[in-house]
Amino acid sequence: MSWSEFPSMSRTDLRELRKSIDESFRSFTIEYGDSLEAFFDPLLDFLIFSERLLLNTPWPLMIAICAGLAYSASRSWRIVVGVIVAFMVIGYLGMWEDTMRTLSIITVCTMVAIAVGIPLGVLMARSNRMQAVVSPILDVMQTMPSFVYLIPVVMLLGIGKVPGLIAVIIYALPPVVRLTNLGIREVDSDVIEAADAYGSSSWQKLINVQMPLALPSIFAGINQTIMMSLSMVVIASMIGVKGLGQPVLKAITNQYFAMGLLNGFAIVALAIIFDRVSQRYGLRIQKHRQGNSND
Repeated sequence: MSWSEFPSMSRTDLRELRKSIDESFRSFTIEYGDSLEAFFDPLLDFLIFSERLLLNTPWPLMIAICAGLAYSASRSWRIVVGVIVAFMVIGYLGMWEDTMRTLSIITVCTMVAIAVGIPLGVLMARSNRMQAVVSPILDVMQTMPSFVYLIPVVMLLGIGKVPGLIAVIIYALPPVVRLTNLGIREVDSDVIEAADAYGSSSWQKLINVQMPLALPSIFAGINQTIMMSLSMVVIASMIGVKGLGQPVLKAITNQYFAMGLLNGFAIVALAIIFDRVSQRYGLRIQKHRQGNSND
């Protein structure tokens, strides 16, 4: 049998199907678009507040805060020096404002992803049925081309910051959900039995036993969420999200090699900083856990 003989929908039927889907989505947008925009207003307010806070903070103070946070998480002076040098170079090259805007976007997206992802991961760990329902959805979120996220979001909410944020969150959410689920499920059954023997309730086991032991895995998920958020910066700039992505997009459009290279360097610098700090913090938690278990 040749490929032309394969049973398939006619072009007319396929065209009608696409048309009906488009019309249904447009009708949904017209009816519920304003309500959805109002629902996401707090997210927009949070982003604007974060962006203004970072932009209005004097650069020496901002570098000092970032260096202090890096040291408190990593306990590594090498990472602290790297943070200071990276931000000094970024400022010297005139990319400070775009970097602060990108930092605010990553901060907001990561916080929302954590607030949604960790409880969802906990629910998946406690229910096989929930895991069976959520896992295929996460598969779609991870494998769907990132440009496809922009189509329904832009149709619903238009061009602006909120659609870009939602697209970034959708793309970056799966790792923290999956690794939270995995970390809780991999807690040693002997430890769970010991907690049951002491009469711990289900909530007490989760808070006092499972979550602390799953923290290294959870922080690995947060690390991956941050990295995936940064990888969406350029794509989100296509729908109006300001930051380092817009100069990169402009450089691609107009073939400005130097502009694309320098702003790409800033994105890479942020990615390395977040990666090293979160990895070191995760290792510290793991060593602390192993030390307590040995005691």
